[in-house]
Amino acid sequence: MAKQKRGTRSFHFDAPPILTAWASVAGKKESEGPLQAYFDYTNGDTYFGEKTWEKAECHMQEIALETLLQKAGKKQKDVDLVFSGDLLNQCISSSFSLRNTGLPALGLYGACSTMAESLLLASLAIEAGIADRAAAQTSSHFASSERQYRFPLGYGGQRTPTAQWTVTGSGAVLVCRSGKGPRITAATIGTVTDLGIQDANNMGAAMAPAALATIRQHLEDLGREPEYYDRIVTGDLGQYGKELLLELARKEGLSIGGRLEDCGCLVFDNLRQDVHAGGSGCGCCAATLNGYLLGGMRAHKWERILFCPT
Repeated sequence: MAKQKRGTRSFHFDAPPILTAWASVAGKKESEGPLQAYFDYTNGDTYFGEKTWEKAECHMQEIALETLLQKAGKKQKDVDLVFSGDLLNQCISSSFSLRNTGLPALGLYGACSTMAESLLLASLAIEAGIADRAAAQTSSHFASSERQYRFPLGYGGQRTPTAQWTVTGSGAVLVCRSGKGPRITAATIGTVTDLGIQDANNMGAAMAPAALATIRQHLEDLGREPEYYDRIVTGDLGQYGKELLLELARKEGLSIGGRLEDCGCLVFDNLRQDVHAGGSGCGCCAATLNGYLLGGMRAHKWERILFCPT
């Protein structure tokens, strides 16, 4: 019997894993935004000193892991497992960043939700007793993503108002059995929720229904109200996706308006920076969580956060 299971898709940790250290890396545009003071490392060079954008993204993950270990006062040999992923084919940024380190690695592809997926799986590994320390990390890069998913930057295509800007950023967090820091007390696994949105330039509309379904199920499974959390944070719905989520929630009688934040809206200044609907990509919630959000929890700005990237 799954004694820790709650409801249909949630589970509760008997010995909550602890986030003892975290690190965030950001590119030039991100470092010019409202969260600039919360990033551990920034670089004004889109190549991060490398020859290609893909190598730059790999280097970002290397910097994130190295910074994480320095902040934790640990060596690579102290990490039992690494859960990592990115947006690129075959998760090459994650694979190449960990090659020759000797670290046991599990590659993930959750797209923009990879930070949450890696955190969830790292927590399960700690709870199951197969690791004492596990690193969860991810990244994205605006230029490498555009090259793979949309058009070469030289094409100069027009971006629609609903389009979002893939964040050039990376984040890593150390999940431990013991120590000091925020704890992961429960988790909910989302479902694939597809309402038939066909506009590839409106990811917020495509993801908002899944975000609502997961938040609603989490609250139902654990018998909680939205007021239990100081903040409910989605990953990268952007401006239009966030507004749609609030509208859908109101129709269902779920009051989350005073607590809802979105990493895609937090990481950039939509009025001052030309990002259209906001940020997106694995690095969006990774850099925001491992800088602004966890830093705020350590400073007791918030006590409880529901982190829900899609």
